Amino acid sequence: MQHGAMSGAAMGRGQHEQADGDIVREQAVLFRLTDRLYRANGLGEIYDAALDAICDALGSSRASILRFDKHGVMSFVAWRSLSEEYRKAVSGHTPWTSSERDAKPIFVEDIRLSGESRQLIDTVLGEGIEALAFIPLAGSRELIGKFMVYYPASHRFADRERELALTIARQLGFAIERERAETIATRLSALVESSDDAIIATDMDGIVTDWNRGAERLYGYGREEIIGRPLMLLIPPDRQNEDREILSRIRNGEHVEHFETVRLRKDGRTVPISLTVSPIADASGAIVGVSKIARDISERLRAQEQRELLLREMEHRVKNLFAIAKTIVNLSAPAADTPGALASTVSDRLGALARAHAMTMLPATGPSVQVATSLHALIAAILEPYRQGTDEHPRFAISGIDMPLPPAMITPLSLLLHEFATNAAKHGSLSAAAGSIEIACSNRDGKVAVQWREVGGPSPVATEDEGFGSRLIRAAASELGGVVRNWDPAGVVVELTIDIERFSA
Repeated sequence: MQHGAMSGAAMGRGQHEQADGDIVREQAVLFRLTDRLYRANGLGEIYDAALDAICDALGSSRASILRFDKHGVMSFVAWRSLSEEYRKAVSGHTPWTSSERDAKPIFVEDIRLSGESRQLIDTVLGEGIEALAFIPLAGSRELIGKFMVYYPASHRFADRERELALTIARQLGFAIERERAETIATRLSALVESSDDAIIATDMDGIVTDWNRGAERLYGYGREEIIGRPLMLLIPPDRQNEDREILSRIRNGEHVEHFETVRLRKDGRTVPISLTVSPIADASGAIVGVSKIARDISERLRAQEQRELLLREMEHRVKNLFAIAKTIVNLSAPAADTPGALASTVSDRLGALARAHAMTMLPATGPSVQVATSLHALIAAILEPYRQGTDEHPRFAISGIDMPLPPAMITPLSLLLHEFATNAAKHGSLSAAAGSIEIACSNRDGKVAVQWREVGGPSPVATEDEGFGSRLIRAAASELGGVVRNWDPAGVVVELTIDIERFSA
């Protein structure tokens, strides 16, 4: 009897010692899991650490981890000792959806008694599995997935095993969420740093807490210079209330988008910007800061000003062209003998006007449109219709200085040159087979002199009548600087003086 009592006491001590040993072993498993999860570099190492802990703590050689994919389907991401055929057959099977907030673990002690479909039961048994557990992996806002542990025979899950499974699940869920958050944070940080826009964060008192490279380029302050200082450094004195109003709106949860304003650079210069302002909220939803994205709009404003300038210039030119066209018709009509002659004269002169206008549309040589063509190029364009000579006997020759012409000079000068060419073709050197024109360009007393000399044509005949050409020459003389016309017996000589300064403003 005494011997039996001693045996019972010894058995009790043995059970307690085994229980204590189990606790020590489980604690060691959990400690190793915590340590490995902390040191894990990527999801692969997280999954390996969790599978080792599941198998060690729950006494099984087979386990798996499944995650919801972007389509809400539960798929295997890591496993131990499961065949590919089995994984394909049960992939997508889950007792929960990703939106479930309070998923409970499911312990199946014998798959034959689970109530599942015959097909699923046969698939599980065919893999050599009789007992298994579904342990949910919960995130802070949604269900992440599950881990499973498998046994080759029916298995009764003790309370201690259930608690261990839930502890491992919590650790694994936290690790997956941390890795996901770090990945997102790293990606967002890279996006912020690589952005050409200035991205700034402040607290609710307007103190700068974050500052990317785009902000350094836009405002001139280095990150170390500006962090911890008030954002008011960037705001001109006359716009200080502007930021206070924005902060007031942000406190109410508003977003301020595409707000155009002006800010100060470190060197004191102002820069026009487009500003987007958003509240920064913490996990509880409380607004703790302000995010500001600024874009330099200097180029856009310059382009807009240039576009408006060009539109005004176009409007001005169109009005001038209509006025000139009307003048051409009015001045040509009295000298025309027939409607056909009038149409021919007007057509020729409008053609010259069109060619001159086309030359003003040539690409500019610099960012500001100031020069469209040169003096020689304009003369050649006007005389091109009369180029019928040979290389030995050209109909015209241009010599002397060349220079870029201000656009405002092109229309009156081209009309003058066309009138000279028209007269030469009708009555002067271009009306004779051997006739030609020599055009010499030079500097004279700070002005440009163009001499038009006709050679090889009939002797010019002076007349008292003042036609369109004479009136045009007189008008051009006052606009360009001056014209002197000589009736040399050898041919017409015209001296044209151009005051460039009139067109340089």
